[in-house]
Amino acid sequence: MSRRWIQNPNRCADEYLDGIEDFIEFARRHNPGATRIRCLCRRCNNTLWETIENVGLHLVRNGIIETYSVWNLHGDQVDHASSSNAPRVDNVEHIVDPNDQVMGIIQDVFPFASTNINQEGEDDVPTPIDSAEFEQYEKLLKNANQELYPGCESFSVLTAIVELMHGKIKYRMLNLCFDYFLGVFKRMLPTDNCLPKDHKHAQKVLHGLGLGYEKIHACKNNCMLFYKEHETLDTCPICNESRFKMTSQNRTTKIPQKVMRYLPLKPRLQRLYMSTHTATDMRWHKEKWVDDDVMRHPADGEAWKEFDRTFPEFAADPRNVRLGLATDGFNPYGVLNQHHSTWPIFAFPYNLPPWKCMKKEYMMMTVLITEDPGRSINVYLRPLVDELKDLWTNGVRTYDKSTRRMFTLRAAVMWTVNDFPAYAMISGWSTKGYMACPVCKEDVTSGWHAGKVCYLGHRRWLPWDHEWRQKDKEFDGNTERRLRPREWSGDEILEQLNRLDFAPFGKTVSRIRPSTHLNWTHKPMFFELPYWSKLKLRHNLDVMHVEKNVFDTLVGTILDIEGKTKDKIKARLDLERMGIRRGLWMNRDSDKARRYLAFFSMKPNDKKEFLKFVSSVKFPDGYASNIARCVNVDGGKFTGLKSHDCHVFMQRLLPVGTRHLFPEDVVKPIMLLSRFFSQLTAKTLRRTGMFQLRHDIFQVLCKFEMIFPPAFFTSMMHVMVHLPEEALLASPVNYRWMYPIERLLGELKKSVRNRAKPEGSIIEAWVQYESLTFCGILPAVAVEPAVATVASLPSPAAPLPAVPSRFSFLYHLSCLLLQMSDLIRRGRSMTTAPSSDPPAQSASAATAPVLLDHVVVGPGASQAPASSASSVAQPASARRRHRPTDTIDTTSTDGTGASGSQPDTGMPDCKPADTPIVRITNLVFMWIRPDAATKLYCDNQYAFEIANNLVQHDRTKHVEVDWHFIKEKLEHKLISIPFVPSSEQIC
Repeated sequence: MSRRWIQNPNRCADEYLDGIEDFIEFARRHNPGATRIRCLCRRCNNTLWETIENVGLHLVRNGIIETYSVWNLHGDQVDHASSSNAPRVDNVEHIVDPNDQVMGIIQDVFPFASTNINQEGEDDVPTPIDSAEFEQYEKLLKNANQELYPGCESFSVLTAIVELMHGKIKYRMLNLCFDYFLGVFKRMLPTDNCLPKDHKHAQKVLHGLGLGYEKIHACKNNCMLFYKEHETLDTCPICNESRFKMTSQNRTTKIPQKVMRYLPLKPRLQRLYMSTHTATDMRWHKEKWVDDDVMRHPADGEAWKEFDRTFPEFAADPRNVRLGLATDGFNPYGVLNQHHSTWPIFAFPYNLPPWKCMKKEYMMMTVLITEDPGRSINVYLRPLVDELKDLWTNGVRTYDKSTRRMFTLRAAVMWTVNDFPAYAMISGWSTKGYMACPVCKEDVTSGWHAGKVCYLGHRRWLPWDHEWRQKDKEFDGNTERRLRPREWSGDEILEQLNRLDFAPFGKTVSRIRPSTHLNWTHKPMFFELPYWSKLKLRHNLDVMHVEKNVFDTLVGTILDIEGKTKDKIKARLDLERMGIRRGLWMNRDSDKARRYLAFFSMKPNDKKEFLKFVSSVKFPDGYASNIARCVNVDGGKFTGLKSHDCHVFMQRLLPVGTRHLFPEDVVKPIMLLSRFFSQLTAKTLRRTGMFQLRHDIFQVLCKFEMIFPPAFFTSMMHVMVHLPEEALLASPVNYRWMYPIERLLGELKKSVRNRAKPEGSIIEAWVQYESLTFCGILPAVAVEPAVATVASLPSPAAPLPAVPSRFSFLYHLSCLLLQMSDLIRRGRSMTTAPSSDPPAQSASAATAPVLLDHVVVGPGASQAPASSASSVAQPASARRRHRPTDTIDTTSTDGTGASGSQPDTGMPDCKPADTPIVRITNLVFMWIRPDAATKLYCDNQYAFEIANNLVQHDRTKHVEVDWHFIKEKLEHKLISIPFVPSSEQIC
């Protein structure tokens, strides 16, 4: 049986659909009696269990894991693996059994403990494990083989503990609550059961599956770590502060002043190769990479390619790991203590395919710091940098489960991801003052305006002969003849840092910086890595926070919100001092001076209209939060907007709501800015498009300089000029922004149970999560399918005709869709109602799938245009009966084909049901007829924009897979979406 269909990107091709049918037949043959199997779609990733029918549906909707060519988890035999090019796998699972699954996990954790591996006669024999590891292996094996109680065949002791601990982590159960229920379960079971009596004993059983962490004492003033050569000291040699707290003399143990938790990186990287599927995915960046104009992965960036050219010996083995590092602080107490800050440092591998990169399951916490370290973060990075140097120079011997061989694993950090304050800590360049831009450095154009430092001079990026360079009064009063700031290489920066002398770290050290140091505060620890100075991009500007700050500045100014607008009295006086834009000067009347509303600010009536528009917008469920709750119409301002709210507002609402309220000269740059962020934050980028985007942002900033006062240009407004260049160097921004890190910090905050020791609670919960995630029980992506399953819908009123087996589940789903009377209620619910009896069908129609020439979707009883009436012109009664050859009106809410009432959304002809309607209709009918371009008529320009210019990012409260499925079919010309004006519709 050929499995070439796995590599077919067209999920509507006959080869792909035939392959799904072959797989379903294979699964039923090798798993007799099983009702559920592992789902091997990209979203479930062999971690979720679904019915066989739903697995077939997921494979069409989400696609199959392209690297899963040996179906060992679904009963594939070893002889097939050995006769093909696929790697040899011995773990064969015919029927789902939790005990067998746990045994497989133990073999993955201790691959050297099994004597079968050493007898294979491999070229590279694995190193035997030491006695301590073998003792852990024997304990786990004993618990895995021991019945929970005599006669229990379903659960072993280890299986039961893993299941219970999974529930504890998933639902954040308190230890006391877990102890109570564990005691109840123990009393329910027979008296001779082996279930642990409390959480502490359960943790001891699972200790062998975890990776553990180290506690390293630190100086109270962040001067140093009591680490390696300083491990035996009792006082800090820099500030003479005691290592331990003053306690009672009767106390036998000493309490350290400060503790840093360090989680070793090597064993966590090794675990990526303990699972067959993860080990294969770690080579995706090399084996599945496509060299074209589209940038979809960090491997497509110029920085990655330059690294490969500079270090060919590292790039020769695709199993070597490319890492990203990120850090940020959060308050584990919420609002109870505003001064405490916890700083974790995360590492995440970029070898994985795009649908696994930046997922929580593959992120590794490496350091946990108990307070904001500031510039002393170098002190806490010492263990991590030492390990990274060893991983680059010597590597670590690792067992690859997919090839069953040992190899030397090496790792390199490609770049860091931080917000602007953490950028200064990691890079060593202060992001405050006259040289706040870490890219332009001392060549940045800055000045003192309206009581603060502002950043102008964006005409420097324009072509040398551009007409705006010769204008003076329209800008800052001067012509511009300077070239753009120079770019500093890593070697030049390192040479500059080596010439400077920096003060020691610590709170007690004077922080006066000599003028010769420019904005350098310290030499970054990462320059100790041999390759760090050769990287083209070492630190990323966080697009998430840049977009949020730009939005706050722009909206606060155009709405003239008190406290947020940059058009203050000081800004007007600054214009007078500079002698430019006389129309914005203060209006002096006798002894008073008044600030009149500027032409770029909304009038009171316009502001109220704009705020009412924003408060009336309804987004599809999962696309955005309820932005209306943040609108204060009477107060004329916004309150409580989160970063993602600003992300949606900037790209979707701002250009629509302001286009009729401002002059054209003001509206155009605002719309260009919105389009800039919309294209920059897409999941896939084109290199040619990035060059145009770079030109657009130069134009936008120069136009803003002609509109707004100099006080408008904060450091966040300036760094936008560097974002397209970083996208060309690295990749799409969804691999380099703080959204996944911020979500992970929110999860860590919820894990704090002991408020007296928050870091201890966080680290213990994280270690438990790591072990259970490795077990494969914790779902890799806990997302419910966006389309209701067939089992959740009522049966059709009439019996369904027989169809070929390949289309059976697709045909049934399409027939159920035709009988829906209420597709979407309030944008979420989807129910069905029995329709009238279908008309008689011919024999050929009863044995073939439904074929449709047109599928009409859209709000307001969208029908085909009058020009194509020949394909849809028919009596209303016939349209209501939904014959298979009719045109389908998916916007009907009462089952009659007529439009129901629309909720007020603030957009013309736009209602929340549009998104799922287009999605569901496209999914169903594209499966049924893959050989022709299906037409989806639509009268909603907003839906057009979403379908063609996607900004839905994975796991940022956006619709994830379904819109990208539509765009994929648009690119392959399998569907077309012709626009139908409402005036040309039949109804």
